[in-house]
Amino acid sequence: MPPMPPMGPGGRKPGGPHGARLTMERPKDAKNTLKKLIGYIGRNRYLFFALIGVMLIITLLNLAAPSIQQIAIDCITLTKKKTSVDFSALGKTLIGLGAVYLLSSVFTYMQGIFSAKLSQYTVKTMRKDLFSSLVRLPIKYLDTHSHGDIMSRMTNDVENISTTISQSIGSLISGVLTIVGTVVIMLLYSPLLTLISLSTVFLTIFVSGVLTKYMKKYFIKQQVLLGEINGEVEEMVVGYRTVVSYGKEQDAVDKFEKMSNNLKKCGIKAQIFGGVMGPCMNLISNFGFILIAAFGGWFAIKGFITVGTIQAFILYSKQFSRPINEIANQFANIQTAIAGAERIFEVMDADKETDEGKADFEVENVKGDISFKHIDFSYVPEKQVLKDLDLEVKAGQKIAIVGATGSGKTTIVNLLTRFYPVDSGEITIDGQSIYDIPKDKLRRSIAIVLQDTVLFKDTIEENIRYGRENATLDEIKAAAKFANADEFIERLSEGYDTVLAEGGSNLSQGQRQLLSIARAVLADPKILILDEATSSVDTRTEMHIQSAMVALMKNRTSLIIAHRLSTIRDADKIVVIDGGRVAEQGSHEELIAAKGCYYRLYQTQFSGVKT
Repeated sequence: MPPMPPMGPGGRKPGGPHGARLTMERPKDAKNTLKKLIGYIGRNRYLFFALIGVMLIITLLNLAAPSIQQIAIDCITLTKKKTSVDFSALGKTLIGLGAVYLLSSVFTYMQGIFSAKLSQYTVKTMRKDLFSSLVRLPIKYLDTHSHGDIMSRMTNDVENISTTISQSIGSLISGVLTIVGTVVIMLLYSPLLTLISLSTVFLTIFVSGVLTKYMKKYFIKQQVLLGEINGEVEEMVVGYRTVVSYGKEQDAVDKFEKMSNNLKKCGIKAQIFGGVMGPCMNLISNFGFILIAAFGGWFAIKGFITVGTIQAFILYSKQFSRPINEIANQFANIQTAIAGAERIFEVMDADKETDEGKADFEVENVKGDISFKHIDFSYVPEKQVLKDLDLEVKAGQKIAIVGATGSGKTTIVNLLTRFYPVDSGEITIDGQSIYDIPKDKLRRSIAIVLQDTVLFKDTIEENIRYGRENATLDEIKAAAKFANADEFIERLSEGYDTVLAEGGSNLSQGQRQLLSIARAVLADPKILILDEATSSVDTRTEMHIQSAMVALMKNRTSLIIAHRLSTIRDADKIVVIDGGRVAEQGSHEELIAAKGCYYRLYQTQFSGVKT
């Protein structure tokens, strides 16, 4: 049986972004983030080196073009020593120039293919690692982080990295190769003109550094705000019926509009700083061209260089400045990718659940004795939920746990399944500490039927099979029949092959709970937990569910968490939780006679008497 669906603190199953508010911050370790990102790219080293090889060929071809153009210009330039045009040499030169441009186009096309493949292979690996990290995170992480923000990291942040790799990595590689190559060639042409050209680089570095400082924080904030908006949209979709039933549509629109305006303002600032980078770099580059043309013209008049050399040098100077400008123009994408990568690595680097179990524990041999001894627990340090709680459950007993909302009923389940660790105390199953039992074995020995049934967008057959993945169709049908679910399933046109909508929304609440029970039947656990299992269904469906539950609970240790006291009167023992402690326990008749907490709860529900 796979890990069971979690229940949030206080019995709330997380269905939207109820976690801690996100705050905008600059990258804690941009250098380390970039190193990790390069590590992912390096996993496809053959593709990466192929891309570098293609970029090297493109760079060499591009570097050859200005020199060939110089030869062509010198062929048609007349001097005192050269009084006629050598058309034969000119023709061969132009053919060579055309071949260079043709080959450059072919290899540029290959560069696009390699860049796209490298991008997709890289993000596929990142996406897989991120998802693998998500399913190994402790429940506490998911309870305290916006679900929409987590989804944003999985989709938007990964996609930003993909776009940056496909569009920017080629520019970066080509830029480095081009800068090195052009500097060498320009030095061979004219060291003095090279120094003039390089003088603008220092100004470029200074301006880009200033703009990057302001740009970075806005791109990070933009990603955070986008995550918050995703969380708001998710919460709206999940709670749409509630929003509509209370007539809060306009309030939801107004809240979303406010969040959208914040994102718009931040996005404008981010794009302004990102967009101004390119024009600034172009302005500085053009200023450098003016200096080269002025000094180069003077050198040509003095006879130090030819007109073709000036033309070639200007082209090389443009080739030198172009990658600097392109890299500057890509800064916005690069900053977005680094910000997104850091958010992704935050999830990957978060502390994962560890399966440190060491006891010799076999699920098939579980009897079902459960013991809570002196348990203290709090979700947040300043608010203790359970205080020195003691509870003994014998194998095969049916125990009902009741109490006011927030008293700690569901917390007991969260601790038993190791969704959360206890602050102090000990929980044992059959005398073995649950922290000595491997988590997968512990959770396979327990099945939970929640009030909000978790179903997946798949067939009914596969949703029931989630209880035991190697189950046959006959076993699935037997489990459905045992749970009284076969009747409605067989009425469906596709039967067990019926594909459920997201969350099983094309079924009624009662039908979804019957499938959840069938899943638990198939899992055949020794310990059964029912959390509000019949609180949201009609009377007829509740009778079906109760009938299935009575059969399911036979020979199993069963914990029932419910507010509806009518469903638990026949429990072997009723445990009342009040103030984080076991206030009283006993049979229904004993607790009514004691006239304590249970009596007051009972009177409130059935007599309407306020005590």
